[in-house]
Amino acid sequence: MEQDDHTDKQIHDILLLSTVAVIGMSKNPSKAAHYVPKYLSEHGFDIIPVNPTTDEILAKKCYSTISEINEPVDIIEIFRPSDDVLAFVKDAIKKKPKVIWLQEGIHNLEAEELARNEGIDVVFNRCMLAEHQRLN
Repeated sequence: MEQDDHTDKQIHDILLLSTVAVIGMSKNPSKAAHYVPKYLSEHGFDIIPVNPTTDEILAKKCYSTISEINEPVDIIEIFRPSDDVLAFVKDAIKKKPKVIWLQEGIHNLEAEELARNEGIDVVFNRCMLAEHQRLN
Protein backbone atom coordinates (compact mmCIF):
# COMPACT_ATOMS: atom_id res chain seq x y z
CA MET A 1 0.00 0.00 0.00
CA GLU A 2 1.28 3.43 -0.87
CA GLN A 3 1.99 6.11 1.71
CA ASP A 4 1.45 9.87 1.69
CA ASP A 5 4.30 12.04 0.39
CA HIS A 6 5.05 14.07 3.51
CA THR A 7 8.70 14.81 4.23
CA ASP A 8 10.23 13.89 7.58
CA LYS A 9 10.17 17.61 8.50
CA GLN A 10 6.44 17.84 7.74
CA ILE A 11 5.70 14.73 9.84
CA HIS A 12 7.91 16.08 12.63
CA ASP A 13 5.98 19.39 12.56
CA ILE A 14 2.65 17.55 12.69
CA LEU A 15 3.90 15.62 15.72
CA LEU A 16 4.44 18.95 17.52
CA LEU A 17 0.65 19.38 17.64
CA SER A 18 -0.82 18.25 20.95
CA THR A 19 -4.53 17.39 20.95
CA VAL A 20 -5.39 14.09 19.25
CA ALA A 21 -8.90 12.65 19.00
CA VAL A 22 -8.64 8.92 18.33
CA ILE A 23 -11.57 7.44 16.40
CA GLY A 24 -11.82 3.72 17.08
CA MET A 25 -9.66 3.78 20.20
CA SER A 26 -9.79 0.36 21.87
CA LYS A 27 -10.00 -0.78 25.49
CA ASN A 28 -7.98 -3.89 24.54
CA PRO A 29 -4.29 -3.29 25.48
CA SER A 30 -3.07 -5.74 22.82
CA LYS A 31 -4.58 -3.73 19.93
CA ALA A 32 -2.72 -0.93 18.15
CA ALA A 33 -5.84 1.21 18.62
CA HIS A 34 -5.04 1.09 22.35
CA TYR A 35 -1.27 0.98 22.70
CA VAL A 36 -0.55 3.65 20.05
CA PRO A 37 -2.68 6.35 21.75
CA LYS A 38 -1.43 5.15 25.16
CA TYR A 39 2.15 5.71 23.97
CA LEU A 40 1.21 9.14 22.61
CA SER A 41 -0.44 10.04 25.93
CA GLU A 42 2.72 8.99 27.78
CA HIS A 43 4.72 11.29 25.47
CA GLY A 44 2.76 14.47 26.09
CA PHE A 45 -0.14 14.28 23.67
CA ASP A 46 -3.63 15.10 24.95
CA ILE A 47 -5.61 12.04 23.81
CA ILE A 48 -9.40 12.14 23.39
CA PRO A 49 -10.89 8.64 22.91
CA VAL A 50 -13.78 8.22 20.47
CA ASN A 51 -15.57 4.86 20.74
CA PRO A 52 -19.34 4.43 21.11
CA THR A 53 -18.99 1.13 23.02
CA THR A 54 -17.48 2.49 26.25
CA ASP A 55 -17.51 5.51 28.56
CA GLU A 56 -13.81 5.61 29.45
CA ILE A 57 -10.43 4.48 28.12
CA LEU A 58 -7.11 5.13 29.89
CA ALA A 59 -9.03 7.01 32.60
CA LYS A 60 -10.22 9.51 29.96
CA LYS A 61 -13.83 10.27 29.03
CA CYS A 62 -14.72 8.46 25.85
CA TYR A 63 -16.99 10.12 23.30
CA SER A 64 -19.40 8.27 21.02
CA THR A 65 -18.71 10.56 18.05
CA ILE A 66 -16.24 13.26 17.12
CA SER A 67 -19.03 15.86 17.09
CA GLU A 68 -19.59 15.39 20.84
CA ILE A 69 -16.13 16.79 21.63
CA ASN A 70 -16.42 20.43 22.72
CA GLU A 71 -12.75 21.41 22.63
CA PRO A 72 -10.59 22.13 19.57
CA VAL A 73 -8.73 19.15 18.13
CA ASP A 74 -5.40 19.38 16.26
CA ILE A 75 -5.23 15.84 14.87
CA ILE A 76 -7.97 13.30 14.29
CA GLU A 77 -6.38 9.86 14.16
CA ILE A 78 -8.53 7.13 12.64
CA PHE A 79 -8.29 3.44 13.54
CA ARG A 80 -11.11 2.11 11.33
CA PRO A 81 -11.09 -0.02 8.17
CA SER A 82 -10.31 1.87 4.95
CA ASP A 83 -13.81 1.20 3.60
CA ASP A 84 -15.38 2.87 6.67
CA VAL A 85 -13.17 5.98 6.69
CA LEU A 86 -15.28 8.25 4.47
CA ALA A 87 -18.14 8.62 6.98
CA PHE A 88 -15.67 9.35 9.80
CA VAL A 89 -13.81 11.92 7.70
CA LYS A 90 -17.07 13.68 6.79
CA ASP A 91 -17.83 13.98 10.51
CA ALA A 92 -14.23 14.92 11.36
CA ILE A 93 -14.15 17.79 8.84
CA LYS A 94 -16.83 19.60 10.88
CA LYS A 95 -14.34 19.72 13.79
CA LYS A 96 -11.83 21.61 11.58
CA PRO A 97 -8.69 19.74 12.69
CA LYS A 98 -5.32 20.68 11.23
CA VAL A 99 -4.60 17.03 10.34
CA ILE A 100 -6.48 13.80 9.72
CA TRP A 101 -4.12 10.87 10.32
CA LEU A 102 -5.11 7.49 8.90
CA GLN A 103 -3.23 4.84 10.83
CA GLU A 104 -0.91 2.33 9.15
CA GLY A 105 -2.82 0.11 6.72
CA ILE A 106 -5.61 2.69 6.20
CA HIS A 107 -6.06 4.52 2.91
CA ASN A 108 -9.19 5.98 1.30
CA LEU A 109 -8.65 8.29 -1.69
CA GLU A 110 -12.15 9.78 -1.66
CA ALA A 111 -11.99 10.62 2.06
CA GLU A 112 -8.47 12.01 1.76
CA GLU A 113 -9.40 14.25 -1.17
CA LEU A 114 -12.49 15.49 0.66
CA ALA A 115 -10.40 16.48 3.69
CA ARG A 116 -7.70 18.16 1.58
CA ASN A 117 -10.38 20.16 -0.25
CA GLU A 118 -11.39 21.51 3.17
CA GLY A 119 -7.80 22.61 3.86
CA ILE A 120 -7.00 19.71 6.19
CA ASP A 121 -3.63 17.97 5.90
CA VAL A 122 -3.92 14.20 5.49
CA VAL A 123 -1.43 11.56 6.58
CA PHE A 124 -2.22 7.98 5.55
CA ASN A 125 -0.79 4.50 6.00
CA ARG A 126 1.56 5.64 8.78
CA CYS A 127 1.72 4.78 12.47
CA MET A 128 1.94 7.80 14.80
CA LEU A 129 3.90 5.76 17.36
CA ALA A 130 6.45 4.56 14.79
CA GLU A 131 6.83 8.03 13.25
CA HIS A 132 7.23 9.64 16.69
CA GLN A 133 9.91 7.12 17.67
CA ARG A 134 11.66 7.43 14.32
CA LEU A 135 11.81 11.23 14.32
CA ASN A 136 12.42 11.94 18.03
